[in-house]
Amino acid sequence: MAAPSTSYDGPRAEVGVIGGSGLYDLLDDAQTVVLDTPWGPPSDPLTIGEVGGRRTAFVPRHGTDHRFPPHRVNYRANLWALRSVGVRQVLGPCAVGSLVAAHDAGTVVVPDQLVDRTWGRGHTFYDDVGPVVHVAFADPYCPRGRRVAVDAADASGLGPVDGGALVVVNGPRFSSRAESLWYQSQGWTVVGMTGAPEAALARELALCYTSIALVTDLDAGLEHGAGVTHDEVLRVFAANIHTFRALLLDVVQALPSDDDCSCRQALDAQRLPFELP
Repeated sequence: MAAPSTSYDGPRAEVGVIGGSGLYDLLDDAQTVVLDTPWGPPSDPLTIGEVGGRRTAFVPRHGTDHRFPPHRVNYRANLWALRSVGVRQVLGPCAVGSLVAAHDAGTVVVPDQLVDRTWGRGHTFYDDVGPVVHVAFADPYCPRGRRVAVDAADASGLGPVDGGALVVVNGPRFSSRAESLWYQSQGWTVVGMTGAPEAALARELALCYTSIALVTDLDAGLEHGAGVTHDEVLRVFAANIHTFRALLLDVVQALPSDDDCSCRQALDAQRLPFELP
């Protein structure tokens, strides 16, 4: 791959939210930013504006019209675009199924671990022949971002689940009962379709990445009806969107603004095959 262009002189932001449906319309002084990246365009143009005094960029993960299924989202372009406009803190809200009976619909989970069971997605920025880049990923999520998210959810009375493993499946289908029971037997907490390779790509760009998951259903191995349906997920998400949106806006305002985080030292700049934006 040719060396990517890192020049950008438009509006800038410090916090990014991926999956901003229902959020970007709340920005003050919002501007639309059309960007291209070495991996093509992001899901939709970025929207940049103010949230409680923080310059914030939003990109709808699936597109504003929800046209990209989870296995077709251009995760690399979305994250590269956010970093290009100055973002260093990223929130990745997502809807998930619960693998724990006690965590029913409406529960907020702030995971601290990730299990990636996806395939066929662009999993790395460093896949060309050349200098080999290895990135530490033992702890996939930003520790400071996680603390902010848990504290904000506690303050809002949401009783969040602090920690747990998010297992990401390829989709777009839901899990079979056997698969769901296997995930439960491993001790994993929630299951979704979009958290990977998003978290790993963020780490490759030395971005602080925090996942905040909203449970919309009990997964197939726990519920005893006809199984999880898309309509059920949409209904529960819609019923909780105002509370979840308020939580995300609180977290945006409370995220640290300095660079003193292990996520920012994830890469050895001397070994990168190209310059980061």
